[in-house]
Amino acid sequence: MLTAISPIDGRYADKTAALSNFFSEYALIRYRVLVEVEYFIALVRYPLPQLASFPEERIADLTRISNQMTLEDAQRIKDIERITNHDVKAVEYFLKEKFDQLGLQRYKEFIHFGLTSQDVNNTAIPLSTRHALEQEYYPGLGKVRNELATMAETWADIAMLARTHGQPASPTRLGKEIQVFVARLDQQLELLKAIPHSAKFGGATGNFNAHYVAYPNIDWQQFAWAFLHDDLGLERSEPTTQIEHYDNLAAQCQALMRINTILIDLCRDIWTYISMEYFKQRVVAGEVGSSAMPHKVNPIDFENAEGNLGLANAVFTHLAEKLPISRLQRDLTDSTVLRNLGVPFAHTLIAFQSIRKGLGKLVLNEAQLRQDLEDNWMVVAEAIQTILRREAYPEPYEALKALTRGKAKITAEDIHAFIDTLEVSQAIKFELRNITPWNYTGR
Repeated sequence: MLTAISPIDGRYADKTAALSNFFSEYALIRYRVLVEVEYFIALVRYPLPQLASFPEERIADLTRISNQMTLEDAQRIKDIERITNHDVKAVEYFLKEKFDQLGLQRYKEFIHFGLTSQDVNNTAIPLSTRHALEQEYYPGLGKVRNELATMAETWADIAMLARTHGQPASPTRLGKEIQVFVARLDQQLELLKAIPHSAKFGGATGNFNAHYVAYPNIDWQQFAWAFLHDDLGLERSEPTTQIEHYDNLAAQCQALMRINTILIDLCRDIWTYISMEYFKQRVVAGEVGSSAMPHKVNPIDFENAEGNLGLANAVFTHLAEKLPISRLQRDLTDSTVLRNLGVPFAHTLIAFQSIRKGLGKLVLNEAQLRQDLEDNWMVVAEAIQTILRREAYPEPYEALKALTRGKAKITAEDIHAFIDTLEVSQAIKFELRNITPWNYTGR
């Protein structure tokens, strides 16, 4: 780990290890094998005439090839690739070896029958991405979201001075401000889940040329729709060139970017609240905040998360912009780029864990929130001038502006003295005096 080039596989390896099941070289090989095996089984069950005699009981043997694939199997495929200089062809030859070992030699030429490599890649990758989202990303984000929702509920009644443009503004409640992030995450997560996991399946240029020349009476288009949807759980893109459009994968990257951007916003807000002493941080025994300043307890978890989310978004941006563009019927630029799909996922998962760690250290400093409100009585000016508008008082905004704008500090005494000068009923004055920075929070 100390020699790893990327922190994903080095410093943060324990936080990202689960993603190797979906985005590593071994995972890509395993998913390719799965697609090839499922395709062969689909041909058997269609059935093709030459496969009509395939023993039904041997299908379980084929399924085990992909379900029980080992690192040694993947290494065998890499060894074959050194000769073929083609990764998908190496998978085909590996499976043909397996068929020889199983005594199924007569059927092995229907492995990868009529396919191009992108029929395999463009199904394997969306399938592995879907599994990564379902098994790692959604649960990870869900934990962050649920912790925020709990905080929003716990702090629902905590009054807090709002700040717009960094300046004191109409008070709010801390729980509501946290709930804003929960709502934003929920909305964007719903949009992300609505994007189909699209795959391409149609031969060398998307027309099933090889399939139709061999079996002109078979509806290969219908076969492809059924295979992708029913067997792999993917949505078929059609028509296509040799490769998937990647438009929906680009949309997924953009949706993931939006969620990350929301979390960057959260990290910066919490960081700022810590700097304002609205939150203290629990001290971890043995932890050092600065190599020179012993007193420091830094908001490092939110800083770590922000950095990782930014890096993830940079890669997601490139993926979203590059993948939908390919020269004519296909160039190879998508292949090398797609091998980095796991990188932004890894940085995102690191950020999820850092955010949760940071949230777990927060201790609400309610006294500071109340003191901040006490020091900013000017924020009730909006309330007073609004009631005076209701009562048709002449130029109420201007009167409050003259009282408060640009003043270093306005106290409760200043506000009450102003109220005493107003030519309104005692009932209205009583109503105005009851307004405070900590009860003027709306609903």
